[in-house]
Amino acid sequence: MPDRSQKNNLPSHPWRVPLLIAEFFALAILLGSMFIFSGLARDGATFDTGWLLIPAVASLVVFVSFIGLMYLRWVAASEAGSGTRQKVVFALLTLTLLGIWAFSIVQTWSSITANS
Repeated sequence: MPDRSQKNNLPSHPWRVPLLIAEFFALAILLGSMFIFSGLARDGATFDTGWLLIPAVASLVVFVSFIGLMYLRWVAASEAGSGTRQKVVFALLTLTLLGIWAFSIVQTWSSITANS
């Protein structure tokens, strides 16, 4: 039996479940790596900065899957008439979110390498 949305009894988009799984799996990896790294920092242990790619990639997957779910909710679900305007606004929102993510990763990486 296909998954149906409760609001209008239409089948949900086929990408919804994989995006949700990816988002929560990456969120678990992100939180787990933050817990492990905070324990290492508390103990005074040093580790290679390459290990920070794990939370960076996990946070990117969380952002991308969140953006994909927003696209399914805002743009793909309302393809009636004003699709172009919604796609432009969504593209600007996507660029803003990914720009903020990239800026934070660069700032984090530069502060770590400056302290080393």
